[in-house]
Amino acid sequence: MSMERPRILVVDDEPFYTEVLHNLLRDEYEVESAATGEEALAKASAVPLPDLVLLDIILPDIDGYEVCYRLKRNAATSDIPVIFLTVKSDVDDEIRGFNLGAVDYIAKPISPPIVKARVRTHIKLARMIQQLEDMVAQLREQSSAVSF
Repeated sequence: MSMERPRILVVDDEPFYTEVLHNLLRDEYEVESAATGEEALAKASAVPLPDLVLLDIILPDIDGYEVCYRLKRNAATSDIPVIFLTVKSDVDDEIRGFNLGAVDYIAKPISPPIVKARVRTHIKLARMIQQLEDMVAQLREQSSAVSF
């Protein structure tokens, strides 16, 4: 995760939601979109990687659950936070999403302040986790370099 302007990948086949999310987030983030699961997987794997994925479940090819599953099983994309953003609001759908590795779940229709707050929170958490992991790696290197 870079310290530059965070990149958000919006995955939704409904142009209305893609446009709404792009307009909502573009002032703070670089926003890219994908309309299918396969396109999402390709864009999520492209360098530079997105810092967060907003993912619909209902897509025309593979569903968002499968996209999340594949992202979390790929070493290059496994740490990218995924937030499901979908009309599927049943508790079982939410549980399934969390079990696949999503960090959050937002039901449509969306509340713009809620989306912005959750995106901001998960970007910040991901950056803090990365900083901690970098610090631990540095400490390990330093301790292994010390000889007795």
